[in-house]
Amino acid sequence: MLWIIVLCVFAVILFYAYTNTKRAVFTRITLPVNQAWNGEMKVLHLSDLHMENLSISPEQLYNDLKNEEIDLIALTGDYLDRARSIPKFMEYIKVLKRLPVKHGIYAVFGNHDYVLKKPDFERMKEAMIQEGIHVLINETRKIKHAGKTINIVGIDDHFTRRSDIEEAYNEVTDGVVLVLTHDPNIVLNMKKYHYDYLLSGHFHGGQIHYPRAFHLAKMGKLPRMNMIKGLHFHDEKAFYISEGLGQTGFNIRLRSRPEITLHTLTSSYKNIS
Repeated sequence: MLWIIVLCVFAVILFYAYTNTKRAVFTRITLPVNQAWNGEMKVLHLSDLHMENLSISPEQLYNDLKNEEIDLIALTGDYLDRARSIPKFMEYIKVLKRLPVKHGIYAVFGNHDYVLKKPDFERMKEAMIQEGIHVLINETRKIKHAGKTINIVGIDDHFTRRSDIEEAYNEVTDGVVLVLTHDPNIVLNMKKYHYDYLLSGHFHGGQIHYPRAFHLAKMGKLPRMNMIKGLHFHDEKAFYISEGLGQTGFNIRLRSRPEITLHTLTSSYKNIS
């Protein structure tokens, strides 16, 4: 009789954990990033889509975002790890392109993307570029927004040792510096590099975060510092760790939800939410 009760409880927990993967949280952050800038920029941040374990449909994502004012979309890696998922990933890219975004979509890669064989990885990257995505691999692109230069710095995946901070910063000039990268542990190596804001993912907020995300200890120093999601500061510089949109391993979440984040970057000191 006891084993039946245990089995029923386990089944309920699994059902709840799977249901969580369909209930995306829409997080809004307002952050002052540059005193000399009189503008405001809205950045939509999506990370860790993991096509193989993603419960948010393209249309659901579009409906969540279609009425939002967005200046730029930032994608911070771990889109898939199987070549057969590339067409599915491009469906999400096409949905994001339907949104009226002023400066387009900028993307970096994560450790799962590099699981692909090189020809498949190149095929995915080329498909993204063909759709107009600005793919950044240790490089900087510049845009003008509200009269200010915005340096968009894409640092390749730190977890797989592909990051080259010096190369990525090679063309950074005066202006706002927005860094996109997958593994947030890289902030521990960026003491001498200025950035106004850094966006990342990688940890999924623990994904199964009960009672704590002890399993993340092997993923670097930040989890051991209890920095696995949300807004943090290191060396007095702000960075954000997304909980990600998809899941890895098993399509379940406990004490974690898929996350869509809209960051409003401003120069005036508003309340951080």
